[in-house]
Order: sequence, then structure tokens, then C-alpha cells
Amino acid sequence: MRRLFIPALAVVPMVLAAVPAVAAPTGDGLREVRAVAETPSLFDDEAGGDADADDPAIWVHPTDRAGSLVVATAKNGGLRVYDLRARERQRIATPPAPGPEHESGRFNNVDLVSGFRLAGRATDLAVVTDRGRDQLRFYRIDPGTRLLTDVTAADVPFAFSADQAEVDEQRTAYGLATFTDVDGAAYAVVSRRSTPEVGLFRLVVRGDTVSYRRVDRLTLPSTFTLPNGARWSPCTDPGDGPQVEGTVVDPATGVVHLAQEKVGLWRTRLMGGRFAGGLTPVERVREYGVPAAFDVEEDDCVTDYAADPGFGGRVAQDVEGLTIHRTGRFTGTLVVSSQGDDTFYTYDRRTDRPTGRFAVVDGRVDGGQECDGAAVTATPLPGFPGGLLVVHDGHNTPETTGADGEARPDTDFKFVDAGFLRAQG
Repeated sequence: MRRLFIPALAVVPMVLAAVPAVAAPTGDGLREVRAVAETPSLFDDEAGGDADADDPAIWVHPTDRAGSLVVATAKNGGLRVYDLRARERQRIATPPAPGPEHESGRFNNVDLVSGFRLAGRATDLAVVTDRGRDQLRFYRIDPGTRLLTDVTAADVPFAFSADQAEVDEQRTAYGLATFTDVDGAAYAVVSRRSTPEVGLFRLVVRGDTVSYRRVDRLTLPSTFTLPNGARWSPCTDPGDGPQVEGTVVDPATGVVHLAQEKVGLWRTRLMGGRFAGGLTPVERVREYGVPAAFDVEEDDCVTDYAADPGFGGRVAQDVEGLTIHRTGRFTGTLVVSSQGDDTFYTYDRRTDRPTGRFAVVDGRVDGGQECDGAAVTATPLPGFPGGLLVVHDGHNTPETTGADGEARPDTDFKFVDAGFLRAQG
């Protein structure tokens, strides 16, 4: 099996915040928290290898908590693996394009599967959506070396596409959450880019490698009836549908939360290897029901906020990363990224009752803006006695300029002590 990791070229020291990690809530109830550390910058340009931070996952070492890791996607830049001091330990390249006219790999989201039976032993896996090639990819985590090794079967199928021509349209594997049922079967809930479609895939062993097969499919609504009887659809690029990215499965109950970016937050369940129980709305975005249309000259949707009918919720579109801070078998907090206003909303894990709102603000390292993905563990870790929250920062500052004097697109991940989330629940 070819090993696709490249040792890190640079180590950036951990930056300790000189200000309190948590501040009291502001007048509007917003709690301000500060990062303890940040990862090295990723630059989405040619010089930076088109690396663009997106989604993290936290692997807690089974015997040595100091050896825990953060595995994170960097889109065309592949995977990055960090230690608890936010230093890069490993980088893993995406697979090449299958042909000169096709897309190479582009890693979008990552999640973990613990105790997967592979080659006769329990193995922890990092599972990744490759939106460039419409596949899932799998990386074994070695607790001894703390390195990831590719264990993806050579013949993994396309997740959604019928053939390579359809892959080239890039309506491909996008958001991701994993789940292991009581019988030990492992699944991946995977959304499809630029569509409201979500698939359920069962992970399967192929010798000493891992593949998958689709076992169910769910399509979220695209058009909605407003309380005043009017029909409304969220604005998207022409030909696209309102996609889902943020996805999380509660391991105790099989409840699935889905973040439909321009619509809101939904809830469903997994039961017997299938989606069950229908869809229940949890929260709408603020822009729900507001007229908007795609403007060709602007190459974007233009929203008529003056015509807001007032049916929206609290979260500012896009609603993005989802993660669960688990404090007990059934207790804890669902964390939801409100990308449009650079904040996070929290909900009771069992009831979806709103419990608070927070933002990662500037301290000794800058705060987090435009967050896509987030991950949290309540397990105390060295440097993070309240557990670890990792959030994507889509606009890292201070800005770095290139040789042409222009600002380089700069993203990274912030590491935050998660102890404050106990007060949010």
C-alpha cells in the first residue's frame, strides 16, 4: 500500500493566550471566547499549493492524551495533521486526476470511525469526502507512530455519479458524518454538492483496505410554503439546489442533524441502516423567505432584505459546521456555525432547545470568521482542561501579502478550550 504522507516542513510554536479564554456574555447574550493556539496559515494560491482550510476532526489517543491529533482538510491541499500545540505533523496529498481533462482530488470534510475491524484488528479511521473525484477515502491512524496511512480500496465507487462525465459536473461527495451502530457496522452520512441530496453509505472491508456501498438516500426540500401561503425557494447558482454541508450524528441515539446552508437546520434519525422518521425542522436561517435572485452581472445572489416577510430564524446563512459536545451518554450541547455573522449557536443535545451563542474573538491570536467546519471533544487534554474545540477560520489575520503586494487568501484552524460549553448547556 503506497503511503501518501509527506513530513511537515515547518513547525510553528503554540501561542498561549495572555487574556482569559472565556469572557462574560455581552449585552446581547453573546459569549466571547479566545483561542489558545492556531495552526500554520494555509494559502489558497499557487505558491501555497491551493490549500484552503475547511473541516477538522479530533482524534483522542487511546492511552496517551498528549498524543492526540487534529486531522483537517485543506481541499486541493489534501489533509493536514496537527498535534495539540497546533503544529503540523503530517500532510497527505490528494489523489491525482484520472485523466488530463478531469479534476484531481479535493478533500472537503473529514470525520473519524473508532474500532473499525480491518485486517483482524480494531483500527481508527479518518474518513474523507473527495469532492474532486466523488469518492470517500480512508486513512488508518497508527497510535504508535501517530501517522495516517491510506487504506482506501483501489476500486472504490463514485459516491453519487454514474460515470466520470457526471463527476466532471462536480455534483459530488461534500459534507460528512460517520456513525457506528450497536452491531458494529460503520456508516457515513454524505451530502452531495450543489444539490439537496444526502446519501447513507456502509463501510465495507476489502482485504486490508476499506470501501463502501450506498444503502439509502434522502432528499431535503428545495421549495417551501411560507406562513403567509407564498412559495419560496432559496437562491442558488443556476441549475443548483440548496445543498447540505454541516452534518453530525449523535452516537447514542442515531439522531442526525443536517445543515442546509441557505435554509436551516434539520433533524432525522438512522435506524437499521436507513434514514427513518422523516425530517423535522430545528432552526431556520434569518434569510428564510426573503426574496432573492441570481444576478448574472454580479455572478451572485442578490437579496431584497427590504422585502423580508419576517419568517426567518436566528442563524445567519450559511448555516455550516455541526459538532456535539458530549458530557454524558445523552447530555451535552450541539454547536452550530452561523457563518454569515461569524458566530456559533448552541442547542441542548437531546431537545434542540436553544441554549446560547458565542464567538471566537481576537486575543493573542486572531479570532475566527466565516467558519465552515468545527469539531469538539469534552475529554480533558493537555493544554485544554475543559476539552478541545477546533474551528475553521476562513479569514485569518493579519493578512500576508504576496510578491505582487496583494493579500494572499489565508485560512487556518483555531484551538479553543471547550470548558465554556458546559455553561452553554
